[in-house]
Amino acid sequence: MNISASQIKELREKTGAGMMDCKKALAESDGNLEKAIDFLREKGLASVAKKSSRITSEGLVDSYIHGGRIGVLIEVNSETDFVAKNEEFKSFVRDIAMQVAAMSPKYVTREEVPESEVEHEKEILTEQARQEGKPDKIIEKMVEGRLEKFYEEIVLVDQKFIKDGDKKVSDILNDLISKIGENIKIRRFVRFEVGEGLEKKCEDFAEEVAKQMGTN
Repeated sequence: MNISASQIKELREKTGAGMMDCKKALAESDGNLEKAIDFLREKGLASVAKKSSRITSEGLVDSYIHGGRIGVLIEVNSETDFVAKNEEFKSFVRDIAMQVAAMSPKYVTREEVPESEVEHEKEILTEQARQEGKPDKIIEKMVEGRLEKFYEEIVLVDQKFIKDGDKKVSDILNDLISKIGENIKIRRFVRFEVGEGLEKKCEDFAEEVAKQMGTN
């Protein structure tokens, strides 16, 4: 069934869970709001949402350098210094730094994407659909679906996790929050690549980084 944006918005407001988690919960619950809330609670995502309002003023800044060609500096926050020193937390930070190196996201969350960039992408996707001869009544749905792929390319938490393609970065983050019991936020990152912006041969850095992580 089709899940509307208003349904997702209402569920997010009630639970604080992520957009994609809310969409999945509604789909699994045939659009029933109360069942969707129960679904999120069963998955532990509603409890994660309650933690999302807690202040995260501690954390860790880490770096990852790949072959002297790609460098990432990342900050991930936690509620306490105790968690920031946790080995599992440190491992997560390192994995996310490698994710940034391999997949080159532009933003941490969708909320950071400028509205002007989203609207520009919508215009391009709409014109593409028209060029394909699609009727106006389905163009909007097509654009909405293709916009999801756009977000998956440029938004870190929406990307498929490089060590497990069945999960998104947001899933890995929520799993860690549930396990550790503290709010954790990926705050910011910067990524440098040698010769960035200059003409150079094409190389598959994502595959190279994935090999180093032992996924290939």
